[in-house]
Amino acid sequence: MVAEPEGAEQALEDRKPQSDEARSAFVAPAGVEPPAPPEEEHATSEFALPPGLTTEPLHEPEGSAFAPPATYSSKTSPPAFTPATGMPMVRLSHDAPWQDRMRTMLRLPVGERPVPEAPRKAEDEPGPSVPRVLDLTLRIGELLLAGGEGAEDVEAAMFVVCRSYGLDRVEPTVTFTLLSVTYQPSLVDDPITANRTVRRRGTDYTRLAAVYQLLADLNARAHEVTPEEAYRRLAEIRRNRHPYPGWALTVAAGVLAGAASVLLGGGVTVFFVAALGAVLGDRLAWLCAGRGLPEFYQFLVAAMPPAAMGVLLTLLHAGLRPSAVITGGLFALIPGRALVAAVQDGLTGFYITASARLLEVTYFFVAIVVGVLSVLYVSVQFGAQLNPEGLLRAVERPVTQILASMVLCATFAILLQQSRATVLFATLNGGVAWVVYASIAVTAEGSTVMATAVAAGLVGLFGQLVARYRHTSSLPYVTAAIGPLLPGSATYFGVLSIAQNSLDQGFAYLAKAAAIALAIAIGVNLGGELARLFMQAPGAAAARRAAKRTRGF
Repeated sequence: MVAEPEGAEQALEDRKPQSDEARSAFVAPAGVEPPAPPEEEHATSEFALPPGLTTEPLHEPEGSAFAPPATYSSKTSPPAFTPATGMPMVRLSHDAPWQDRMRTMLRLPVGERPVPEAPRKAEDEPGPSVPRVLDLTLRIGELLLAGGEGAEDVEAAMFVVCRSYGLDRVEPTVTFTLLSVTYQPSLVDDPITANRTVRRRGTDYTRLAAVYQLLADLNARAHEVTPEEAYRRLAEIRRNRHPYPGWALTVAAGVLAGAASVLLGGGVTVFFVAALGAVLGDRLAWLCAGRGLPEFYQFLVAAMPPAAMGVLLTLLHAGLRPSAVITGGLFALIPGRALVAAVQDGLTGFYITASARLLEVTYFFVAIVVGVLSVLYVSVQFGAQLNPEGLLRAVERPVTQILASMVLCATFAILLQQSRATVLFATLNGGVAWVVYASIAVTAEGSTVMATAVAAGLVGLFGQLVARYRHTSSLPYVTAAIGPLLPGSATYFGVLSIAQNSLDQGFAYLAKAAAIALAIAIGVNLGGELARLFMQAPGAAAARRAAKRTRGF
């Protein structure tokens, strides 16, 4: 057998039939190299490191994988990123009132707040207990909120207590009935939260001034108030007796109603009749309070005797002004300070507290309307001729009305339990407010709402200036001074029109009363803000910021 050459075997192999895979259109012909894959098919990632670049090995923390680095604390923190423009540094001047400095702190982001100074103590002396400081903070905030302070002012007071004892990472929160404060030592420590509920409210501006004095001593450099001393002073403030007895408050309510009736055109007889009706209403309200009835029924009962006195004058045909008697009795009942606090909370961003306070004011207002309306409805059934249209004429008696407005403010201050040192300025402030109001509304025949807003703005401005000078609350200098501006007459005429089945006219008067009340609240708040705006600012590099919220998006 003759062997075939190798070339013949290869030719024979090439002539054999090919399989289907060998005849595929995607198989490259023999002798042709396949092309390189396109660039897109390479396994790449935007997070992949370039060739030749190496990374340092990661140092895993000891213990848990979630444990923070050992250097991460409030005092020794790692360097953070600083933008090219730099970080604004906030310096709080100790010469500015603590209220302004604390408002600045509250309106700053947590990361931009300056760290407080360390409390003065010996090296081996431990700091105050955190739960004890938080409890002291809540007790002070409770007294302020129960006394009628605005939510922002209460938060500022709570903030100054915590920072006075070296607690910098605190967040106070104030609602209508609940106070809470949270303290977090550092970003990696568990927060500590405490809260307190405000169940009883009372008006005592003497106690309020004492609390502000305690806060000033806590914040002053020259004083060192320990938590034990602060608790002792707080207990003394709670046990402090009111500066005026109960009979003096009743007499003040009567004189206030009489002065308000003279302010609206009444004479000597109208003064005494209005005073008698207000005294009876005050005693009935005290009786209801002693029996445990809610405040709604206390206001309802207190509004009935002044209305009955006015109806009695109408039935006797004495030729007097029954509207002045009824309106004078309403001046002591309209919750002016609660309304101002509600609008102030709304303007500063505390909408929940503002809504709750407005609802409370609405309930009191409805109680007054129901009490007066009940008496007027019965009087109309007996044929009493009460004509609101004939009783709206203005009476210009400048000297008498200025004196009556000042008496009204003085008695209002007594009802608010103010100290005798603040009664005089509140009286003068109210007299100036009435002069401005009468000049615009009566002499110049301008808008009543505009005149009320301007007069209330001056009241808030002067009251805030004096409060800043004395480093105390502005309430004693403002609340009593807005007494002559309260919408007593518009409320009465609205209720009377409803009793006479003139619903459209009645609701128009009540809407006017609401507009006047809002003008008082906004004017007082704007005056206070202007006083803070044009006086010394607490921040050297950062101005006093307002809360940034919605801007149309």
